[in-house]
Amino acid sequence: MPVEAKDVIMTGGCSHALDLCIQVIANRGQNILVPKPGFSIYKTLANSLGIHCKYYSLLPDKDWQVDLEDLESQIDGLTAAIVVNNPSNPCGSVFTRRHLEEILQVAEDNYVPIIADEIYAHFVFSGHEFYPIASLTTKVPVLSCGGLTKRFLIPGWRMGWITIHDRNDIFKEVRLGLTALTQRILGPNSLVQAAIPKILTQIPQKYFDDTLAILQRNAEIGYNALCNVPGLKPVMPAGAMYMMVGLEMDRFPAFGNDLEFTEKMVEEQSVFCLPTQCFAYSNYFRIVLTVPEEKLVEACERITEFCHNHYTHGDEVNGEASIYGLKDIGSIE
Repeated sequence: MPVEAKDVIMTGGCSHALDLCIQVIANRGQNILVPKPGFSIYKTLANSLGIHCKYYSLLPDKDWQVDLEDLESQIDGLTAAIVVNNPSNPCGSVFTRRHLEEILQVAEDNYVPIIADEIYAHFVFSGHEFYPIASLTTKVPVLSCGGLTKRFLIPGWRMGWITIHDRNDIFKEVRLGLTALTQRILGPNSLVQAAIPKILTQIPQKYFDDTLAILQRNAEIGYNALCNVPGLKPVMPAGAMYMMVGLEMDRFPAFGNDLEFTEKMVEEQSVFCLPTQCFAYSNYFRIVLTVPEEKLVEACERITEFCHNHYTHGDEVNGEASIYGLKDIGSIE
């Protein structure tokens, strides 16, 4: 979908783009609103500048949509921007057009601009559609961040950008500030810059289609493998590279939280998943869907075994909780 943008600022990757946006739009002592669960880098970047993060909730039972009432309740006189990550890391959610319009209405009503983290814009599964949030408003100014890393699978190349969507010249000083900030640090190296024309024009569409098909297939495999495992509640993603899996922690009394659960799973099964404490959330873990299919299948088998070995029924039998168990499926060398 074409989006009108007055300026594009090139940066050293999407994370650098986010860093510049936060620096230019907020002052020390102000706050930005970030999603919970959400990518931890928002807090890391903001806090290093003396800028506070306030969290708004995403709703797992509604495909990780924004809790709009909670979002609006977090806005105060020191709020400088709302960060909207769509498609989402870690949730794998993709917002509908209507939901994005609802988010924009909250921003418009409260005169708060948006920083849009849209690095996963091209990772949307069939049956869903990505809408650049800036394409849905003529009133709310938006700084949209993207980059080459995810779509082209070239982490480390450090090529990103900020598109400035500001039809009413609200961001006049912001635009000047971004330009000044980009002159303080060297951007992408000359080799990467020289490769961009071929990257953008000569990579066949089949490459992207095949990549997306693999991710969607892996999401379906992971979801189907775990949705019937006692104590787990996976949420089927609509895009990005991740799936969130809920934990019924009361069924795993040996562990106090998701961090302890995932640590023990690494120890016993050599399967590493990120606990959602990394994303300011609890009682979930995140699976990455970019591994080869056979590795994902084996990982899900090991997660299943781990859960069966530690799952406790609610009812007590002879004073002891009954435990599921499966045969050993081996370990990764």
